[in-house]
Formats: sequence, C-alpha cells, structure tokens
Amino acid sequence: MSFQHVTVLANEAVEALNVTPGKVYVDGTLGGAGHSKKIANMLQTTGVLICLDQDDVAIENAKTALADYQSVVRIVKTNFRYIDEVIQQQGFEKVDGILFDLGVSSPQLDEGERGFSYNHDAPLDMRMDRKQTLTAYEIVNQWSEKDIAHILIAYGEEKFSRKIAKDIIKHRSNKPIETTGELVEIIKESIPAPARRTGPHPAKRSFQAIRIAVNDELGALQEVLDKGIQLLAAGGRMAVITFHSLEDRIVKKTFQKYVGGCICPPGFPQCACGRISAFKLVNRKAIEPSDTEVEGNPRARSAKLRVIEKL
Repeated sequence: MSFQHVTVLANEAVEALNVTPGKVYVDGTLGGAGHSKKIANMLQTTGVLICLDQDDVAIENAKTALADYQSVVRIVKTNFRYIDEVIQQQGFEKVDGILFDLGVSSPQLDEGERGFSYNHDAPLDMRMDRKQTLTAYEIVNQWSEKDIAHILIAYGEEKFSRKIAKDIIKHRSNKPIETTGELVEIIKESIPAPARRTGPHPAKRSFQAIRIAVNDELGALQEVLDKGIQLLAAGGRMAVITFHSLEDRIVKKTFQKYVGGCICPPGFPQCACGRISAFKLVNRKAIEPSDTEVEGNPRARSAKLRVIEKL
C-alpha cells in the first residue's frame, strides 16, 4: 500500500532540532518519512540520519521516499526502545538530535486489516510490529475483566471502563469477539445514550487503550526518553510530538526531571548536593499546531511538541 501520511508539526519539529550538516540525527518514528525527508535534505551529503520504525510498510515506503538521500540515511527496523543498541551498532556513542513523533500514522489507522480503526470492520489486531505475538484479540478474549477495565481507565481514561469490561466478558462467554466491528457495538451498548451523543466516537478511548496495551507504548516511551536523553551530545536536542495527555504527561515529567537542579530538601539553608542541571528546556511551553494546520489536518489538533537540549 502507499504510505500517504500528513506529517504533523513538520517544520516546527525539524527546526527545533537545529539540524547542522556533518552531524548525527535519529528519527525514532520514521512513519511516512515526512520529518526524515526534511532532516536529510538539510544534511545534504554530509552527516548521518538514522531512521527507526517497527512497521514493515513504513520501512518499505521510506526506502522509496528517501532514495535521493542514501548517502546520509540509514534505515533500521526496530522498536525505538532499543535506540541505544542501534546507535552503538551504527558506530556512534552520542548523537546531535533525536525526534519522536508518537502519533499513529494515518495509513495504520486507515488500512482496515490492521484493526486500529473503530471506523472499519477488521480482525482485532492493532500490532505495530506484526511479528509480535500479543494482539488486541488476545486482550479482548483472554484477559480478565479486572485487567481489561484497568487498561481502559489507565490508558484511555474511559469513565465507563468497568461496564465495558463487564460486557466484553459477557459477550465473549457466548463466542469469541473477533472483529473491531463487534467490539465497537459492545462498547456502544455499554455507554449510556446521553454520553454517546456528545464528544468523540464512543469507542475512541477504548481503542486507544487497547492499542497502547498491545504495543506497550507508554512503557516503551518512558524507556526511550531516558535512553535518548543520555545519548545526546553537548548541544544536542530531543524533540517529542505527543497526541494525548498520557504521553504528554510522561514527556513533560521526564524533561522536568532532567532540567532540575538542586535536589536538597526545601528546608536546607543552602545547597549541599551541588547538583547542576546538564539540560534545559528549549521552550517553556509545548508548541502546538497552528489553526491553519489543524484546519487542513484535523488529526493534528491534539499534538504538542516539547524540546530538551543537552548543555
């Protein structure tokens, strides 16, 4: 399939990296290669851009999209949580910039068979890496009511999580829930009619939660943030685009942890730890898409960009 994906905050994210020819950069979420193409074009023929993605379709499309930049681009199929291993394998100790765009690519949402979308009836899958064993089918049909309710509230902030989990157990006791369409109907039946008539699609939060659980997205995010920050060379920057509050909260707290200075108790008359921050926030507040971008790409509405720099 053709990987037609509109890159969010494309200019803002690449500008935040302060790309300089001759240096080393990582696009940890290759996706449709929109960010990578801009970075590679700025590097021209010097420097290195290492691109990571665990999706086979993204990898194959990127090989074509980035064909003109083969002298600087290196594409690696892997989960970005292994960024430290990849950097070492590529022969580097430090890098000058890292970009993460945490949004699910439009082709993944729109391709029916992947099972990401509540608007298409498809097998319950939701795997970013289709070689992994855990799928949405297993979560919906084998996990306990307690565990299902937990991920719905923790990862989807779904206030009807317990009712939805209870109804899932009830339906699967008769026969397995095999498709996204079946799951959507169960979720709709579980949510009171007044709540269904307002806000986003009734299944949006639950589908987000199950997708996050299938791919361990939040665990991988926390891991890669800590690893990536330690990989930055002096003057290097990490830029992260999030699309929901759970991701943004993790990024915000992690960045705050690294830019913090003295950790002495508040009652100490003077600093005794001697800790000086080695990082700074490039922007105090998150950068958000312009009204024009949101109008042209509604999926950009919830995007936030945060940037940290190694001093």
